[in-house]
Amino acid sequence: MRRPEPAPDRLDPRARPLVDALTAAFPDLGGAVTDAVEARRILAAAPASGKPSPAVGEVTDRTVPGPRGAPDIPVRVYVPNGPEDRKADAGVSRPTVVFFHGGGYTVCGLDSHDATARALAARSGATVVSVDYRLAPEHRFPAAVDDAYAALCRAAEESPGALVTAGDSSGGGLATAVALRARDLGGPAVALQILLYPVLDAAQNTASYRENAKGYFLTAAHMRWFWEQYLGPDGDGTHPLASPLRATDLTGLPPAHLVTAGCDPLRDEGLAYAERLRAAGVGVTLSHHPRMFHGFLGFPDVLPEAGEALNGAAEAIASVMKHRKNSGTGRGCAG
Repeated sequence: MRRPEPAPDRLDPRARPLVDALTAAFPDLGGAVTDAVEARRILAAAPASGKPSPAVGEVTDRTVPGPRGAPDIPVRVYVPNGPEDRKADAGVSRPTVVFFHGGGYTVCGLDSHDATARALAARSGATVVSVDYRLAPEHRFPAAVDDAYAALCRAAEESPGALVTAGDSSGGGLATAVALRARDLGGPAVALQILLYPVLDAAQNTASYRENAKGYFLTAAHMRWFWEQYLGPDGDGTHPLASPLRATDLTGLPPAHLVTAGCDPLRDEGLAYAERLRAAGVGVTLSHHPRMFHGFLGFPDVLPEAGEALNGAAEAIASVMKHRKNSGTGRGCAG
């Protein structure tokens, strides 16, 4: 009997070596590795890529006040140009992007996403504030949301320009969760959401979870483990701040720019969220890349689609300078 031909690889051939290398270096979460501390140790021990980081004017590490009763939150602030260049920009209110890193709410931090934050600042001309929110399982939902909202509130107090929430993967989930909270609490005003292959639904029951369960770096098993760490045994995965796709009302949210990848378990929840936002009257731009994988934006030097996606996000951020004037109202935080 003739053996069936193997299914064709839906991944772009240029991306396959990257996916294989990432898979080899990444801990087997939910399999051989079940402890978050061990997972972080493995990731910290991985060799640096050696790629030069995108140049920006200034980078400053500092802290901002955390939620009531919680510790201060480390942040890293990226200013896209230096002091001399800023003199020429006097009077220009540039956007401030409050960026939340990915890592399944459990791993990664400021250093792992330094290049992405730098790229957004350099390409958009906006100031980027990268937020080192508390991680699970030591700090389960809603600790990350609480930290993210506290950082957004501080940015609103300190920034004269429009506010943008942004994040990749679980950070994308936080970016839209804090937009929901800001809407419901009456502030601060958010001009735009940048959602890069976001985590939006704890259900994990879409076709893309089945089609892309393994073989494309992020796996369904990884996501199952991430959600277990984030929610714990008694967490509510249906809560809209954990699963924004399940929010019953998306009206009144800021416009969104979404990036999705075809070879990603999270593909369908991102596409579904874009459709739900449109149905709620929220402006959406969608940048879908059928042959890319979760995390592809980290490789703009190898993958043209990554550069295109970063440029699209940067252009969306830059556009808020052109189309939105800060009236000085609606910027406070409740609670």
